[in-house]
Amino acid sequence: MKKFIYNCFVLTLLVACKDENPEKKSLIVNYTETKTVDTVDTYFDTEVKDPYRWLEDDRSTETEAWVKAQNETTQGYLEQIPFREALKERLSSLWNYEKLSAPFKEGGYMYFYKNNGLQNQYVIYRYKIGEDPSTATVFLDPNTFKEDGTISLGNASFSKNGKTLAYSISEGGSDWRKIIVIDTETKDVIEDTLIDVKFSGISWYKSEGFYYSSYDKPKGSELSAKTDQHKVYYHKLGTPQKEDALIFGGTPSEKHRYIYGTVTEDNKYLVISPRISTSGNKLYIKDLSKPNSKLVTILDHTDSNTSIIENEGSKLYLVTNLNAPNIKVVTVDASNPTPEHWVDFIPETEHVLSASTGSGYFFAEYMVDAISKVKQYDYSGTFIRDIKLPGLGSANGFRSKKEDSTIYFSFTNYKIPSSIYAMKPKSGVTKTYWTPEINFNSDDYESNQVFYTSKDGTKVPMMITHKKGLALNGKNPTILYGYGGFNVSVTPSFSITNAVWMEQGGILAIPNLRGGGEYGRAWHDAGTQLKKQNVFDDFIAAGEYLIENQYTSSDYLAIRGGSNGGLLVGAVMTQRPDLAKVALPAVGVLDMLRYHTFTSGAGWAYDYGTAEQSKNMFEYLKAYSPVHNVKTGVEYPATLITTGDHDDRVVPAHSFKFAAELQSKQTGSNPTLIRIETDAGHGAGTPVSKTIEQSADIFGFTLYNMGYDVLPSKTKEKIKG
Repeated sequence: MKKFIYNCFVLTLLVACKDENPEKKSLIVNYTETKTVDTVDTYFDTEVKDPYRWLEDDRSTETEAWVKAQNETTQGYLEQIPFREALKERLSSLWNYEKLSAPFKEGGYMYFYKNNGLQNQYVIYRYKIGEDPSTATVFLDPNTFKEDGTISLGNASFSKNGKTLAYSISEGGSDWRKIIVIDTETKDVIEDTLIDVKFSGISWYKSEGFYYSSYDKPKGSELSAKTDQHKVYYHKLGTPQKEDALIFGGTPSEKHRYIYGTVTEDNKYLVISPRISTSGNKLYIKDLSKPNSKLVTILDHTDSNTSIIENEGSKLYLVTNLNAPNIKVVTVDASNPTPEHWVDFIPETEHVLSASTGSGYFFAEYMVDAISKVKQYDYSGTFIRDIKLPGLGSANGFRSKKEDSTIYFSFTNYKIPSSIYAMKPKSGVTKTYWTPEINFNSDDYESNQVFYTSKDGTKVPMMITHKKGLALNGKNPTILYGYGGFNVSVTPSFSITNAVWMEQGGILAIPNLRGGGEYGRAWHDAGTQLKKQNVFDDFIAAGEYLIENQYTSSDYLAIRGGSNGGLLVGAVMTQRPDLAKVALPAVGVLDMLRYHTFTSGAGWAYDYGTAEQSKNMFEYLKAYSPVHNVKTGVEYPATLITTGDHDDRVVPAHSFKFAAELQSKQTGSNPTLIRIETDAGHGAGTPVSKTIEQSADIFGFTLYNMGYDVLPSKTKEKIKG
């Protein structure tokens, strides 16, 4: 066993430990000894050792025992943090307020999602159209699926007449789904459960059946074996799943890793959107009004992200970034739908566009330095109005059926919880529909956007949120959170967990790194493949900006990110171990030489490239791959790795191997621990109870390793630890 001793451990007393205290105690952590194996891979004549390859076998008893031992070690450490329970209590208290979704119409009812406060999963309620919303009753309660909340509701899709609901469930956080079909009046199950569904929508054709997507059952482990042949099926009500028609996919010579089939609102067209990677798609349509009609090609390449958002008869409206990096809307007739016939409808601008439709109008949401601006257009392309938003932040929604007279949207930012607004698009009149009653005073906080300079001179925006009156003394506990990949835009949104962090006097800093979509395709591409280092440089520069401007210092800085953001944290902590005191990589992609060999990981190659792609790409990946860049004799930040045992998107082996590397090579007294949640996946559908416990552990670990023995909100006294 490898042992490290941590000073200033106080078992029960909530008092600050003093350096001069001769009676101070020590905490001894006994790490599980992780065996090594002689596994070697060869890439372009270069041998690469993989001593912890055995941890990739999620079905082995050895891996199971290792997980159990690691969790015991981690929990033994976390249990000694004196304010851990206080954090959990505050998180539970703040979380305990009613949360609602916007209502939506299906058949003769209005439906909405609601959580009373601490329910593990949201519940679907409904009331009859024309009745008061206060008469709403429970329609579907996912909390009854399993007592501990680890079976969650995924998609819920109503037939066109509203009489049937098909919904998917996830068990233990897995991306694999089952689809259950019920009668909406009786709530009785009326079909056999569909199985082996993954990365799928549920799109109804009239009320006769629906389209969904899946993979063949993988060989080997369902949670880690490679899946790279997606298929679209049609399920006709009243027939067994084995008779479902294969609509698209399954051609061995053409691997489409993600394929989605959707039906237009008027039931006229089936739209097929195949993808090889997470960026770029082909596009086909099939005229469902004509029996035995063939697929018509709109795009036969994956050089753009293009989708159909609306149609009027044969007139199609497409959102695309083909020759328009910031995205535009075009129209074309279905009889000649290829790009040479496209006509601009909402032209490209200097800001990135996200378009939607509802109530007979188009809504164009633009990101202006990651802040929402929304414009309304009619079907002729005429500008109607700018939508007045409640402030600077993120607006979401603006989607409804064409005949709806009211459209709903939400608004939030880093200090204001999400509220819902109801708008009459014909008049533009907007009213508050619902505002949460939460025990958090947003007026006590401020959120400011700054622009800092990255290593190569690129200007990068960052939002910094904290209590008003913050002293810029370099001693504020700070979480620097980042993502930087897959064209994902990180826009302002309220988080209960972040609110609790800021209540403790903590700073939340979130930069918009390259690799994201905040400034269009060029911004995304600037953080992919052989340019991925730009993302890490942007994040490092963000930390340096916070330190140089006295928001914080390295002793009080934590870096945090999940999934692709977990890679970000892993790369930065191995490249700049001196930057932060604490590192929090969650469900991270950490083995960059093998990520594409698990589940659907090969689909991430647009962003990452693969080790087999070229010698240059292999060397580039190996140079930053966190698992391959942990060095003996280096003092890394105090690290708490988090993952889930049912994560079949970024398999937990990434985190297992990174933890083993850190524990075997860490120098100094900073702990390197891994917290492995059971019956949990990549994050979606995680029960509220598990989220609260994990957040308390993460914040407790962070503050304790910054030197606090009591919560910062309880005292201003600090230790050096």
